Amino acid sequence: MDGIEPLPDRITAIDTHTAGMAKVTAGYLIDAPRPTLIECGPALSIAAVIRRLKAVGMDPGDLAFLVVSHIHLDHAGGAGNVLAAFPSATVVVSEVGARHLVDPERLNASSRRVYGELYDTVYGDCTPIRADRVRGVADGELLDLGGGRRLELMYTPGHAKHHIAAFDPDAGALFVGDSVGVKMPGMRIIRPATPPPDFDLVLSQRTLDRYKALEPAVVYLAHYGAVDPPMDALHEASDQLADWFTTAEAAYAQHSELDHVTETLAQRFADEVVDDPGDPEAARRLALLSGYESNALGLIRYLDLRDEGRVAR
Repeated sequence: MDGIEPLPDRITAIDTHTAGMAKVTAGYLIDAPRPTLIECGPALSIAAVIRRLKAVGMDPGDLAFLVVSHIHLDHAGGAGNVLAAFPSATVVVSEVGARHLVDPERLNASSRRVYGELYDTVYGDCTPIRADRVRGVADGELLDLGGGRRLELMYTPGHAKHHIAAFDPDAGALFVGDSVGVKMPGMRIIRPATPPPDFDLVLSQRTLDRYKALEPAVVYLAHYGAVDPPMDALHEASDQLADWFTTAEAAYAQHSELDHVTETLAQRFADEVVDDPGDPEAARRLALLSGYESNALGLIRYLDLRDEGRVAR
């Protein structure tokens, strides 16, 4: 079945088929005594995820955990639907964001403002989840998958204040959500994801330094797949983030308007996407997940807060 990719160490990539496109957002299913899915994508594409989970043999009572790196709708929007289809599962999320999955009214409202018309065509409503099926976790907690396998959960802010990563020490596999950036088909280099309202440069770089200290054997991005070699990728992500910030900062110093900063970023980093006539969706994927304007919005907000003395320098 399309959208299912076996990976080493009993991990399977599940394409969420977000926005009707391949390789936008990946879920990762870990085959363990307590099977665990990391990321699920938005509500409007969750039927494809559930079909693919069933295609690899997951019965309704099988899934034990759904880990979401953060509560943005392209990662966690379909969590309630997954838990409805797999009634034994618990969703695992940062304790900072857990309440928004129990009562997603504010999450949905803010997402609608951010996404505009895409809300009804790509994302959809995150449905409420009973509090007893939501596990909010702090930095350093362990998730026992059974049979000696475990995930080490790490609080990794920077992209979002409710972001966590999951490290499988036996496989050396690090699942990083959006905290390393985005590299989808058609992209030759990792691009940072710096959306409002939570992007923080200092916290993002600290998170990347923490990942480097782990020396992972493989780094799995939510958007999309493994980046190789992993240590080179982490250093590239740090360098790219610094470059994007420096470019935005210089543009902001000239004119702080969104259009100017967006245009400057677009001119500076235009060569990051390969023009491939055989993949007409490459630019659309990138615009959806890490477009120039959304990144500029987050960078401008961070610069505003920095100038007000409200973030660390």
